[in-house]
Amino acid sequence: MKNAHVIGLGKSGIAAARLLHREGWQVVLSDRGSTPSLLRQQETLRQDGITVLLDYSFVPDSRTNLLVVSPGVPWDSSALVTARENGLEVIGETELAWRFLQDRPWIGITGTNGKTTTTALTAAIFQAAGFYAPACGNIGYAACELALETTVPDWVIAELSSYQIEASATLSPQIGLWTTLTPDHLQRHRTVENYAHIKATLMHRSELAVLNGDDPYLRQHMPAEFPDAHWTSVNGKRAISPLRPCAYIEAGWVKFEAIPIVQVDALRMGGDHNRQNLLLAVTAACLAELDAEAIATGVANFPGVPHRLEHICTWQGIDFINDSKATNYDAAEVGLRSVSAPTVLIAGGEAKEGDDTAWVERIQERAATVLLIGDAAPQFAQRLETAGYRSYEIVETMDRAVDRGAAIAASLGTAVVLLSPACASFDQYPNFEQRGDHFRQLCQQRFQ
Repeated sequence: MKNAHVIGLGKSGIAAARLLHREGWQVVLSDRGSTPSLLRQQETLRQDGITVLLDYSFVPDSRTNLLVVSPGVPWDSSALVTARENGLEVIGETELAWRFLQDRPWIGITGTNGKTTTTALTAAIFQAAGFYAPACGNIGYAACELALETTVPDWVIAELSSYQIEASATLSPQIGLWTTLTPDHLQRHRTVENYAHIKATLMHRSELAVLNGDDPYLRQHMPAEFPDAHWTSVNGKRAISPLRPCAYIEAGWVKFEAIPIVQVDALRMGGDHNRQNLLLAVTAACLAELDAEAIATGVANFPGVPHRLEHICTWQGIDFINDSKATNYDAAEVGLRSVSAPTVLIAGGEAKEGDDTAWVERIQERAATVLLIGDAAPQFAQRLETAGYRSYEIVETMDRAVDRGAAIAASLGTAVVLLSPACASFDQYPNFEQRGDHFRQLCQQRFQ
């Protein structure tokens, strides 16, 4: 019997273990944690014939034929390096799903920012066209969950992080979309060049590659590497010449190969970054030969994405907006640009490496006050002081930030309280979703 070891007792790890078990593998699933929740999952999986080891760090052994890792496991960890050196096949959960779903057409969407909205919008458009096309990967389903379903997807719409791509050596989408590239995850990838190279490998394996022609890094570094790529721009056809201008905005319309497809204002999300996301999603739909009417319907009915400039409620004329998914400086800078100014900004969490210059400049330009939470609060306070911005307070927790934000906004007459942290969430929350959910819960309890 073939033996597989799956590392990580999250959604993707459990799906991978169940898929392998269904296919006749002897499966061991392990996790370094041992929380009450993990203990409950351990018992459920044991009853299904899957062994779960908690409080366990993987050590390679000769009996294991396949090692599957969840996205959060560093690809260069010593255990994985040793396993590969010993000839053990090591793959990511998304690669495992690809092996069972490669007869389906995939759309692989990657980038530093914008990929979640682009993925969700692309899925909505394909679903409006009558396809079973669920979003998976970083949002929605774990990819292996789709492989477990009795109903096979017509299209697989996958948001793929750099972590997932580097562990998916053969995953080859029919259409690859690259949204943006700014420094992120450098604690893992070391340099921007390494980070960009990982994302570029997905585009090279894609039958059709679509790139954001308005992104400075992609525009400067990628044309020679992708001579046949399709490029998009919110600034019209001429803005991306002499590259191949596949989709662009002109006279209020998204045009694909000069053909008007959908009016820009059909999308209920503002900002040039969302118009660029719209261009990428529409390009994917047009390359897949979807009907223009279905594309327009999908765009018009798209509600937006939770935790990305999500409007929670309005209280005394003040809009409370959840942008918890802004986990780096560039995404948070976009968040500030996308709401009415001046705004009361809630920021902080677990700080990341990166260039915060544009973010700080946007704070100076558009923030009435900054309320700082989490581990990064003292560091951010010092950074704002250095920049000459002193309208900040360290409030530490989300509860205090929401109450204080409402009070300040009411006293100053500002129209927005914006949670846009510019940080990871792991100092106070398991993930950015739970951070955003807590913000939403607090706002609804107090102001609805």
